[in-house]
Amino acid sequence: MKKAFLILSLTICTIANAQTEHLIYHDIQTDANGNIKPWYSDEPGKAWSHVIQLVWHFWDTMRVDFNGLPYYMNHQVWRPDNDDPRGMGGDQFAMAMSSWRLLYAYTGNYRLKQNMTFIADYYLSHSLSPSNAIWADIPYPYNTLVLSGVFDGDMILGTQFTQPDKAGSFGWELLQFYKMVAPPHYGNGTEKHYLDAAIAIANTLAKNIKEGDENRSPMPFKVNAITGEVGKLRNNDGSASDAGTSNYTTNWAATLNLFEALQEMNVGNVQEYKKGFDIILKWMKKYPLQNNKWGPFFEDIPGFSNTQINAITFAQYMMNHQKYFPEWKMQVKNIFKWTKETLGNKTWEKFGVTVMNEQTVYKVPGNSHTSRQASAELQYAALTGDKSYVTNAVRQLNWATYMVDVDGKNRYPNDDNWLTDGYGDYVRHFLRAMAAMPQLAPSDEEHLLSSTSTIQNINYHNEIHYNTYDGYGTEMFRLIQKPSSVLFNNKPAKGTETYTWQALDKGGVLIIKRTDSRNVTIAN
Repeated sequence: MKKAFLILSLTICTIANAQTEHLIYHDIQTDANGNIKPWYSDEPGKAWSHVIQLVWHFWDTMRVDFNGLPYYMNHQVWRPDNDDPRGMGGDQFAMAMSSWRLLYAYTGNYRLKQNMTFIADYYLSHSLSPSNAIWADIPYPYNTLVLSGVFDGDMILGTQFTQPDKAGSFGWELLQFYKMVAPPHYGNGTEKHYLDAAIAIANTLAKNIKEGDENRSPMPFKVNAITGEVGKLRNNDGSASDAGTSNYTTNWAATLNLFEALQEMNVGNVQEYKKGFDIILKWMKKYPLQNNKWGPFFEDIPGFSNTQINAITFAQYMMNHQKYFPEWKMQVKNIFKWTKETLGNKTWEKFGVTVMNEQTVYKVPGNSHTSRQASAELQYAALTGDKSYVTNAVRQLNWATYMVDVDGKNRYPNDDNWLTDGYGDYVRHFLRAMAAMPQLAPSDEEHLLSSTSTIQNINYHNEIHYNTYDGYGTEMFRLIQKPSSVLFNNKPAKGTETYTWQALDKGGVLIIKRTDSRNVTIAN
């Protein structure tokens, strides 16, 4: 009898183990219908919140290299036992600053702001092209001598070559960071340096913008900062490619944001920014929005490739700037359709989810690309009421949690631990997803999910208190319970300064609208 029972038990265990599938670091968890759940918790938002904070902790405690810099300042791929021979990723610092800005508002963790300060200060002091260069005062994206601590060129083309789209991204994040640390609520008198650097980047970009065509974007993808020579595409062996030159990319959403924000602040060469903005916007509408030629983004690809990041980032830009796109609903849906048909990956379809490949020449599923698609589709659902994307989007984010180990290291399913995709270009998409649909945020935690202004300081101890850069704006919180009061500049809500509460099954959503205050206190 005991032997029969043992055989039966072993048989059951064998069947159970045969049905369990491992994804990177964890066994795949499923609901009653066999659809993927996050590995950490049955509640998606709770799992998402957990993994993004694990990722930050891993970044924050990463080892220091022999040159005295944190590993992520020198390399684009994490290796536990030795240094990866490659330098950093082209947009690595801008991505990190983008995510840490949102995560700071979400958590109030001051170390995030300190890390942003370190990244901005170090990169600005070790990466800029000469002021007398044709492409002056913009950062080089790569450290050709990996442990030199100096950024001086491009990964494929070598020294003096830069990527204008990455300069635009970093300029935009510098401007956002300036607003985080500017007076009256923060700063030591040096913060204007960030604004000046953002203006200098914008000046150079605006000066070099030209009318584009089907094969040339208004600014090239890679260019020699000193001579203005557009980089030639290279094969993997370093030889010249028949594909031509690096004249094309569509990664201009951040540059458009930078130009528009500086115009609103009325600083810098405002008329040049307006002219450049108009040229880029007109070109984006005439070409990529019509032909889905989204072009390259990644510095390590020697030839031409269409990338999901360029397409979806512009879809997000359109949703955030609907006034420029009368047909944005249809156009955004068309981008979603193109990315899914071109880069959709059905490897995990049996778990109810289609994930996203990175690009056309490297059709490998990516954590950042899948979570980006999800956050954009959830934003579209929230704006339009079209819920057809929601189910797969939530499962995409669930799938992406499996890329994160219990210590916070984060990797591709079939590739490396990228310090771009796994960190800066990962965390922000979960935060944007919860901002789009606050009911998905963790029900037993309290977080600021979104703000139309820049959060300078936020404190979650006992009561929630925060400061903003602008004296007007709207914030959205997910809270455990309805607050007893909300104070604007230490005064009760009055007139146009209001707040509303929407109860959920657990806790609810608080919407705060400010018209003439920068200081808000939310009392339990």
